[in-house]
Amino acid sequence: MSASQGKTDLSADERAGLELVRETGGIHQSDFWKELNVSSRKGSRIVEALESAELIQREEAVYEGQRTYYLKPTASDLDFSLLMAGDMLSPFIGEEDIDPLSDAFSQWLMNLAYEEE
Repeated sequence: MSASQGKTDLSADERAGLELVRETGGIHQSDFWKELNVSSRKGSRIVEALESAELIQREEAVYEGQRTYYLKPTASDLDFSLLMAGDMLSPFIGEEDIDPLSDAFSQWLMNLAYEEE
């Protein structure tokens, strides 16, 4: 599987594995195959397919005294375009208090309106 292949090219087990990694934000490979209710061998094949498609990252880790891998989602296939206006990221990303009258928000909206034209 190449990085250019889309999510639709994944098998049902690979899609379930990708969803599990995304939903958890990261999971140890030893728990990954148990959560998917597949053998460790099949779980390893799923991980290899997702890693080669650059949909997850795999890092060496020690978990419960055992050497394993920690699986994390990558951002390569996520679409942040809805947060963008031109080259400006929404000013509300990470903000606690949102002020819709702020200059930063007004500028972002103007860039968004300019993109529509």
